[in-house]
Amino acid sequence: MSTLPVSDTPPTPENMPFVAPCRTLDMSAPLRWLRLGWADMKRAPRLSLTYGLALMALSVAIAALTWKFGTMALYIGMATGFIFVGPVLAVGLYSISRQLGKGLDPVMGYCLREGKYHIKELLVLGIILMVVLLVWARAAAMVHVFFPTEGTPSLRQLLPFLGIGSLVGSVFAAIVFAASAFSLPMILDRKVDAITASVTSINAVLRNKKPMVLWASLIGFSVVLGFATAFIGFIVLLPLIGHATWHAYQETIDATAWPLDSADNA
Repeated sequence: MSTLPVSDTPPTPENMPFVAPCRTLDMSAPLRWLRLGWADMKRAPRLSLTYGLALMALSVAIAALTWKFGTMALYIGMATGFIFVGPVLAVGLYSISRQLGKGLDPVMGYCLREGKYHIKELLVLGIILMVVLLVWARAAAMVHVFFPTEGTPSLRQLLPFLGIGSLVGSVFAAIVFAASAFSLPMILDRKVDAITASVTSINAVLRNKKPMVLWASLIGFSVVLGFATAFIGFIVLLPLIGHATWHAYQETIDATAWPLDSADNA
């Protein structure tokens, strides 16, 4: 992992960069983040599992709505749940890791205070992701023109539909992942707007494609494993990913040009 020089120049509107620089990652970085995340969970198991239960309940609620009301409920549930409520819960996990990094004993009140303190930029980021989700939903609906309409389609007839659908879904999933990989912890850590944090995240992902593909694959595997365990696995897996994401941000992004932004300063 390479390091970046830290500037002694005080940040001002004139010298503030548009995007925070990033470090070059090695392929072992995602596994290192998971180890650090697991260490945080072991040091603060009660708080971590509390957030895990909340995220599991959110997942169950969205799944139940989708089962009862169909695809539209899925879009609404994701928009209001994982895009607006989820980031606030994730900030709590980052806050736990942040407090541990300072040598403090994590407390729930501090986590909630930080989530409230950064709510404005979290909502802006949520709106950005919701717009992407709505465009994604529209694109998914358009892909259905490739679905065979006569009789029972064979696998060969379904290949164009499956191939194009997978390609479209992969593109939008990559956009969402790139924009959110490092933006949420950066918003928690520094006084930065959601646009700058998102652009910083995308830049870091593009400059570290191979390790970030591995990181995305590990996250995807965790989600699949969570569904395979009837959501119970999310109680542990989602906090683990949350803590690991904080360490991913700490290792990857050099945000020293922005002032620290904490609920302590509110």
